[in-house]
Amino acid sequence: MIEAENLSKTWGRLHAVDRVSFRVEPGQVLGFLGPNGAGKSTTMKMIAGFLEPSAGTARVCGFDVREQSIQARRALGYLSEGAPSYGEMTVRGFLDFVANVRDLRDSHRRQRLDDVIGRLQLESVLTQSIETLSKGFRRRVGLAQAILHDPRALILDEPTDGLDPNQKHEVRSLIQSMAAERTIIISTHILEEVHAVCSRAIIIAAGRILADATPAELEARSRFHGAVSLLAAEPLKLKDALTRIEGVAQVEFDPPSGRITVFPRAGQTIFPRVDAFLRSQNVPISGIELERGRLDEVFRDITAGKNNQEAA
Repeated sequence: MIEAENLSKTWGRLHAVDRVSFRVEPGQVLGFLGPNGAGKSTTMKMIAGFLEPSAGTARVCGFDVREQSIQARRALGYLSEGAPSYGEMTVRGFLDFVANVRDLRDSHRRQRLDDVIGRLQLESVLTQSIETLSKGFRRRVGLAQAILHDPRALILDEPTDGLDPNQKHEVRSLIQSMAAERTIIISTHILEEVHAVCSRAIIIAAGRILADATPAELEARSRFHGAVSLLAAEPLKLKDALTRIEGVAQVEFDPPSGRITVFPRAGQTIFPRVDAFLRSQNVPISGIELERGRLDEVFRDITAGKNNQEAA
C-alpha cells in the first residue's frame, strides 16, 4: 500500500503541502486531482523520496520513506512530471542503465526488459536517442523505466499530459492492465482521467485535501446528478411544458448547443416521467440521456471554495 500521514512541506511561509493524510490499498487506482500549484507533485515527490518532508511521513509497502528510504524506493515505480530522462542515450541504453541501477541480473533482467519493451511497444525506437523521440514515445520510455523492476506500487505524475487521444488511450489501457496487481496513484489535472482509470479520487487545493471519494460519489454532489438532458425541435416551447411535470425543479435551455436540461427536485427521479411525457406528446427528439453528474462542476465548486477561504 501507499500511505501518507500528516505529510507537510513548507518553504519559508509557503505551505505547499499541509498535513496531508491518506491511504491507498492494493488494487486501487487513486486519482490525485487539483489545480496547478495545489501541491500534487510536491506530495508525490515526498512519497517517492525526491523531497524531504518538513513534517509527517509516508510509507510505501510498509517501508517508511524517511527511515527506510532504500527499501521504499525498491518497492516503488515513479514517473515524474514530463518523464525526464537522459536525452543523449538511446532507448535501449537508457533501459539498460535503469536495469543496472535496479540491480536486475541474468534471466530476470532479460525477462523484465523484454516485457516492458513489448508492453510499451518500443521495439521500433530502441536504437534512437531519446531526444529525437516524439512526446508520446518519450512518455512510453518513462513508463517503461517506472515498471521495469516490476514494483508493487506506482506513482505516475501527469502520465498522459500532452499526449494525443490515441496515445492517452494506450497509456490508460496499460494502467488498467496493471491495476489489479498494484497500488497506483495518478496525479493529474485532467478530469477525464478519473473516469478512464480511477476507482477513487482525492481533490487537493492549497496543499490540503478537500475531498476523498469514488468518482460516482463526487458526481453525486453535482447539481446535474439525476437531471435529464435532451435535444428536440422547438426547444423553447417544450421547455415550458417540461416545467409542469411532477418532480421537476427547473428547466434550462442552452442556445449554443440547443440542449434542454431538466433538473429534479431533491429526492425525485424524473427520467421515466420525462420520457413518458415525450412519448405521449409524440415530441421528436434527437437525443436524451440521464446525467450522472459533472465532475468538472464539482471540482470547480470544491477548489473555488477553498481559494475563496484562502483569500479571506
